[in-house]
Amino acid sequence: MVCAACNFQLYFNPAVAVAVFIQRDDGSILLIRRANDPGAGLLAPPGGFINIGECAESAVHREILEEVGIRLFDLRFLCSQPNEYRFSGVTYPVLDLFFTAQPLETEGPCNPEEVHAVEWHSAKTLQGEALAFQSMRAAWQAWIEANAKTRKPPVDGATSLSPSSSDRLNG
Repeated sequence: MVCAACNFQLYFNPAVAVAVFIQRDDGSILLIRRANDPGAGLLAPPGGFINIGECAESAVHREILEEVGIRLFDLRFLCSQPNEYRFSGVTYPVLDLFFTAQPLETEGPCNPEEVHAVEWHSAKTLQGEALAFQSMRAAWQAWIEANAKTRKPPVDGATSLSPSSSDRLNG
C-alpha cells in the first residue's frame, strides 16, 4: 500500500504465531477448546502470537504456560502454514509455525480468558476437520505423515508388537 500524499510504502506482512501438538506417553494429543472468536468453542492445539523481539521457541513455552499451565520438552519444528485471522472486522495475514513436544506434566492451570477447556484426544481417531483453522488441519496432516515415516516395520522373523504396545512406542 502506498500513501498518495507522501509516497510512504507500507508492506502488509503477516503476523507470526506458534502452536504445538503436545503428545503424552500414551499417544494422546492435548487440544484446547477456544474461548474466543475466531473459532470460539472449536478445537485447537495451544499457542498464540509471537511477541516483538521473541523467538518462536520462547513463544511456544510462554504461550503453553499461559494457556494450559504445563512445561514442555523435546520441542521440534513440524511445519509452517499460512493462515488468516479475522479480528475486530480486520482480516490479518498470519504465518503459523507448528511444533511438536512432550509435556513435563499433563495438568496445569488453564487460562479461562483464552481456553474454554483442555482435552486429550487419541491421535489415532483425531480428525483434522475438528480443528478450528485450515492451517491447523494442514499441520495435523503433516503430523500424521511425519509419524507414519518414523514407524518402523518389524525386523524379519521378529514378532510384531501388540497394538497397545505399539501405540506406546510409536505414539
